[in-house]
Amino acid sequence: MKTARQAARQRRQRRRLVLSATLAVTIVGVLAYVVLGSLPDRKAEAGHAAATPFATNQVRTTTTTGTPSASATPSATGKPKPKPSASTKTGAARPSATATSQPPRRASTTSVSAGRIRPNSTYTGVATAYEAADGNGACLFGPSDDLMIAAMNTTDYETSRACGAYVLVRAANGKSITVRITNECPLPCAPGQLDLSQQAFAKLADLKVGRIPITWQLLSPSTTETISIRYKAGSSPHWCGIQAIGHRNPVARLEVRAGSGWRQLPRTEYNYFISDDGTGCGGSIRVTDIYGEQLTLTGIALRPNVAQPTGVQFARH
Repeated sequence: MKTARQAARQRRQRRRLVLSATLAVTIVGVLAYVVLGSLPDRKAEAGHAAATPFATNQVRTTTTTGTPSASATPSATGKPKPKPSASTKTGAARPSATATSQPPRRASTTSVSAGRIRPNSTYTGVATAYEAADGNGACLFGPSDDLMIAAMNTTDYETSRACGAYVLVRAANGKSITVRITNECPLPCAPGQLDLSQQAFAKLADLKVGRIPITWQLLSPSTTETISIRYKAGSSPHWCGIQAIGHRNPVARLEVRAGSGWRQLPRTEYNYFISDDGTGCGGSIRVTDIYGEQLTLTGIALRPNVAQPTGVQFARH
């Protein structure tokens, strides 16, 4: 039989076991609560992500197709003046040059060959008139018997890039005429404006009118003329200026042979391409029109102020 002392001892042991179990359960519960509380609330995060838009730095790019929107506002007629620094004498042509032509290549409207005046585009402006005298002008092509010519406003002249361009001009009265750009019309001539020779203006309206609204566009006409190359007066093996004459399409760039490659020459506002250190002077020349066609010209002697025919021409477009 258990004694009273043994029974009391057993009761004390059971109480300790119960207390220990209760304490253990409490500790486990507290630990579980702490662990669960430290975990991220996935539902809350998901809900926040869905409600907050994701920002990016994407940039939209657009490609222009070269459709011009030039327009002219009424202004006084600007009178173009030929650049006085270059000779306008045309030397006798000698058939000493030969040329090789690469197959024509059509350039896209985003090509570097395309300037402000682009094929298949119509420009809006006004026409005024000026006294063309012997037909020479800022492009320094020299005197001409053909006075169906015009001066291009400075903006569209684009540092002589418009020189030699054939332009179809249409008046609001339905009359039209084709002129060649041989001159520059400075300010106040506005973008889109053409200063026609008096002879050309008279084909569209009475000279007394003074100015008329027009539209115009680039042409690639039929011609029997071939391209000539002329070195500027003062050219030498140490410095030279080179000019293309009689081209059907506007010239986009002119290059000279430099070692095993080609060097593009900068263009002046008086329509000569300059080699300021003599590179390529008297060597092979490559001209490119706005359509991307390239003509490689050889046999051009370094003879200043003489127009040397090449016998070749850009393709018609």
